[in-house]
Amino acid sequence: MPNTSPSTGQEITGQKIAIFGATSEIGGEIARRVARGNTVVLAGRRMDALEQLAAELRSLGAAEVRCFFFDAATTDSHEAVIGDIESDGPIDVALAMFGVLGDQEKAEADWREVQRVLHTDFTAQAVLLTELSTRMKRRGAGTLVAYSSIAGARVRRPNYVYGSAKAGLDGFCQGMQDALRGTGVRLVVVRPGFVIGRMTEGMSPAPMSTTPGVVADATVAAIADASRTDVWIPRNLEVLARVMPLVPRWLWRRAPR
Repeated sequence: MPNTSPSTGQEITGQKIAIFGATSEIGGEIARRVARGNTVVLAGRRMDALEQLAAELRSLGAAEVRCFFFDAATTDSHEAVIGDIESDGPIDVALAMFGVLGDQEKAEADWREVQRVLHTDFTAQAVLLTELSTRMKRRGAGTLVAYSSIAGARVRRPNYVYGSAKAGLDGFCQGMQDALRGTGVRLVVVRPGFVIGRMTEGMSPAPMSTTPGVVADATVAAIADASRTDVWIPRNLEVLARVMPLVPRWLWRRAPR
């Protein structure tokens, strides 16, 4: 697939792009779109899947592809993994692609599931973004990409554990965006609606659903456009997010997933 932004026509080329959680569906789609002419770093736990994706990226024209073992949940390893990745040069673009939807019903009865979801979807993300941004600020350049969700715009009863993790991450990212102003480092926050894919398999699609390919296209377009910092997929989801806080509590608690 071409690595040209569908909305700006700008090319992403000659960059070192690191995808943390590269075996996710969206991560793989993004990797394919940015492969040509770039050094792509694939980081994740499933090394066999990473190597398979790496072979595909080389056939698509990647300048170089490297694979690293990365366990997002083991936050005290993040610094060392990033150090290894940057041993032959700094990361230009880094994407935090990992996450879990979790089991809401289980979480309501088992604190371990609550811990797993909050740790993966909030704490581990914040730790990774902090380490990456610290290194990029020293250099005065770099682009970060984080994934929030419409679920974080206002937490709902049917998925309040996952939603609260995304709400926390969104607030963290907004604060980081403000802190990065004037540093030369940009944080792009992508907020998709319901994504039809492996993570949501067996679930009925919600209104304004999207697909991994559409999310990947929008993400690559935002990376290529230096003026972009916030992305809603689809775009009219932002309007919905602004309306949500106005819904009375008694009505909101009846909202479906």
